[in-house]
Amino acid sequence: MSEKRSSFSSSMGFVIAAAGSAVGLGNIWRFPYLAAKDGGGIFLVVYLILAVTFGFTLLITEISIGRKTKQSPLTAYEQLRPKWKWLGVVAVIVPFMILPYYCIIGGWVLKYFVAFITGNGVSAAGDDYFNGFISEVGSPIIYNIIFLAATVFVIYKGVNKGIEAMSKILMPILFVLVIGVAIFSLTINSKETGRTGLEGFMVYVIPDVSGMSVKDFFVVIMDAMGQLFYSISVAMGIMVAYGSYFKDDHNLVKSVNQIEIFDTLVAFLAGVMIIPAVYVFMGKEGMTKGPGLMFVAIPKVFAQMGRIGNLLGAAFFLMVLFAALTSSISVLEAVVSSLMDQFKVSRKKATIMEGIIALVLGIIICLGYNKLFFNIKLPNGADAQLLDIFDYISNNILMPVVAIGTCILIGWIVKPKTVIDEATKNGEKFGRKYLYIAMIKVVAPILLIILLLGAFGIFA
Repeated sequence: MSEKRSSFSSSMGFVIAAAGSAVGLGNIWRFPYLAAKDGGGIFLVVYLILAVTFGFTLLITEISIGRKTKQSPLTAYEQLRPKWKWLGVVAVIVPFMILPYYCIIGGWVLKYFVAFITGNGVSAAGDDYFNGFISEVGSPIIYNIIFLAATVFVIYKGVNKGIEAMSKILMPILFVLVIGVAIFSLTINSKETGRTGLEGFMVYVIPDVSGMSVKDFFVVIMDAMGQLFYSISVAMGIMVAYGSYFKDDHNLVKSVNQIEIFDTLVAFLAGVMIIPAVYVFMGKEGMTKGPGLMFVAIPKVFAQMGRIGNLLGAAFFLMVLFAALTSSISVLEAVVSSLMDQFKVSRKKATIMEGIIALVLGIIICLGYNKLFFNIKLPNGADAQLLDIFDYISNNILMPVVAIGTCILIGWIVKPKTVIDEATKNGEKFGRKYLYIAMIKVVAPILLIILLLGAFGIFA
């Protein structure tokens, strides 16, 4: 028996939940690295331009599809065109693959929060601490189970009492923590290195075009586009699912703009938090990305701050924990809502089923760092273990395929008018209408194809 479809109680409830989904680990462990690598202010300007064009196009398209069909990703595309059901299937495979390893990384964040809150930040900054932890058999699995259980609990409670209620608690706290750590980062002054946080901030925001060739600028554009694409929660069914809970009489265009602003602001502030602090103690060379930045470089920065380092480290990892949790909640919801719509099962049954599958896959992926360890080269040249393979297939291959398919479906088959009419059905203005049409039909697919080719190592 199918359940009555839930909806967010207000536009703000939707915006906070959607922004919570968009603000994830990518904002914190990849955005600052790319900004530091790609000429600071140059990267920021390119990112901003892409956010209001490319990002806006993908976001408003998926949310409109969800609200128009009142369906989850697995069934929404079929409602628009029956022959395009395959796109819904691929769109739900993405969060299905992402959830197990995202919860593992969430468990890593929880481990570091516990280390700093218990005064063991200096130990956590040791050279072998991170690799030693993920190589253990039991500990990573336990932290994964705790993080996954928290995610499952929220989705089990539903849209209003779970997703919306939790987002309204976590997102304001996250924002306050981000601002607090960012302000502190600007005030750091090291006598040993002779560098200050404000100098690091200037490295971040002032455009540096010295020695930049046309090819380098192309790399900046591709980096900014890739970062934006992977950080706004599109092409993984999430925004279609959340859009299906967005009330018909609420302003869709305004809400999309607010999501963009919040996501971009948190990404910018993540750079303010991280770049000045890393610059003070390690110089520009200290900036790395991914786990290397989050679990190796940053703990070393906190360890050099003395006693306050434990407190600040705990605040930082609590903020990252909240960002990871609001994202993992949305990833699970994309799968659960699809199971509910396709197979007419209850939310509770769908949540428990997917939770058990994610747990089994998560344990196998955890064992990929010890009992099941192997190392292969991916087409893009990166070394990979089991977690990296899941990430590469879901993020680098399937997500661009979903986004390209969505652009073709909306741009050329059901036409952009479908989305424009949905977004303006209460008489709202669609200020970027002609830009949207050009983006969805031509520009976005071309950019996404370039991104997909990059994943196959074409530009390596």
